Amino acid sequence: MAMSVLKNRRERGFLDGQFLIAMPGMLDKNFERTVVYICAHSDDGAMGFVINRPQQMSFTDVLLHLQLVEEDEVIRLPPRTIDFPIRSGGPVESGRGFVLHSDDYSSESSIPVSDDISLTATLDIVRAISRGEGPKRGLLMLGYAGWGAGQLENEIASNGWLTCPASEDLIFDTPVEAKYDRALALMGVTPAMLSMEAGHA
Repeated sequence: MAMSVLKNRRERGFLDGQFLIAMPGMLDKNFERTVVYICAHSDDGAMGFVINRPQQMSFTDVLLHLQLVEEDEVIRLPPRTIDFPIRSGGPVESGRGFVLHSDDYSSESSIPVSDDISLTATLDIVRAISRGEGPKRGLLMLGYAGWGAGQLENEIASNGWLTCPASEDLIFDTPVEAKYDRALALMGVTPAMLSMEAGHA
């Protein structure tokens, strides 16, 4: 579903490039206090990535698991590779990896999701990152968030999410723990101002 929603879009949907910020009353534990970056939105559905859920795995763990490096080669990996951030991107296909990244890296399988951000879901980018040749900014996402036709619109109308334009800095920088409050701050909102009955800011 994920890549088909992206590839089949004829034009950008009104939520493309937006943040979804979970309201305090969010009942789905998968999305409690999350910030989701929407990559594709159309009449067919939507897909995005949770940007503020840490992942216990390291990028080195991923390289070893995929057998792209041997254990004794880890010590020679570039520091940027060792520290490449990984997030739990969402509850769908949580074993599948996607790299959300700045547009200074591109391959045949890269899909632009905004003017400055692309998505690549092939091993080519993982190999490039392992050599220190990957994008300047990026996140490896394990899994994604997906919604069927009309589902996300209904959740927003039911006061499940606030929406605002995404910030590239907020997507790629750290610390993870501060992203929820910082996303709210983009809207001039603090967590204390929100309630289950709050309207859209």
